[in-house]
Amino acid sequence: MRIIVAPQEYKGTLTAEEAAAAIADGVHRTLPEADVEIVPMADGGPGTVRAIASMAGGEMRTCRVRGPLGRPVEAGWASVPDGTAIIEMAAAAGLTLLAEDERDARLTTTYGVGELVREALGAGARRLIIGLGGSATNDGGAGMAAALGARLLDASGDEIPPGGAALARLDRVDAGDLDPRLAGANVIGASDVTNPLCGPEGASFIYGPQKGASPESVRELDGALENYARVIERDLGVAVRDVAGAGAAGGLGAGIIAFLGAEIRPGVDVVAEVVGLRERLNGADLVVTGEGRLDGQTRYGKTVAGVARLAAAAGAPLIVVPGGLGPGWEWALSVAAAVEPVVAGAAAPVPASSLAAERLSDTVARVIRSWRPARG
Repeated sequence: MRIIVAPQEYKGTLTAEEAAAAIADGVHRTLPEADVEIVPMADGGPGTVRAIASMAGGEMRTCRVRGPLGRPVEAGWASVPDGTAIIEMAAAAGLTLLAEDERDARLTTTYGVGELVREALGAGARRLIIGLGGSATNDGGAGMAAALGARLLDASGDEIPPGGAALARLDRVDAGDLDPRLAGANVIGASDVTNPLCGPEGASFIYGPQKGASPESVRELDGALENYARVIERDLGVAVRDVAGAGAAGGLGAGIIAFLGAEIRPGVDVVAEVVGLRERLNGADLVVTGEGRLDGQTRYGKTVAGVARLAAAAGAPLIVVPGGLGPGWEWALSVAAAVEPVVAGAAAPVPASSLAAERLSDTVARVIRSWRPARG
């Protein structure tokens, strides 16, 4: 029996690689003769760099860049032998880099993301995959653009300061000195959301509050991004306001479209393509996937939904083993042969890392035993 194990990270407890190893252990406890292939997955958020690097022969690298408030941080990225660089914006501008009382989307910047892009180009990358998730920012990628040579100017011709709020003062964009190496690069934004840049479903209103924005600040930030979009369209000839995914990572999606010529794609599809998941699923007898919390949002661009779609196309039954369940998780019953959470109850606490691996392995072993007779 050939079984593909393709989970993403279980946030706060297990990396995708650790989760995959625990699941494989659970499978082998019940089916010791099974041929188990591990394929760690991600959807553009945290874990994307390691998932791709581990499956595509990538080399992990680090680079010192400016963090979301300008402090130096060591940001990891990966290079793949085919000339691809994988970057997570959160490594340079992520929410986890700030203490809770430091979160202020009016001031945080993506400048460090631009420094990572510059580093990758300097290493010879011809294709860039930028994971758009976990951001602390709401600057539309303006900081990134500045790091790559763009000039964002106010009405007096002075460069505007970092942060999303300053975009309200943006009067002109000069991209004449943008890093020329970008012209030969293919850039893909890997995202698990489809929000536009502005409006009630845009970056500021939907994600601003978790980045420290008050209701008043949310309106201020949305207005600033509206101005940003207008200036970009006038000066660069690129319409970004209503593009699906432009609002990802505090509007960084819009920034990489406008300044890097990027295409925004579902992150799980990007990762699946790079690691060859579709091909690996051919002839599989079973697929096992999971994530930290399965809920109604999981069906929209998340790893479990993407793996479910590819498993169905390959004609392979699917088992989903999440850490826990949240509201709306029932959609998964229509695509999976079994859904079995590690921790029962939507409000149950997630176990610590060492215990989580053991509990995940136990859960998989149990669900495989109950699934096996049903398959004959």
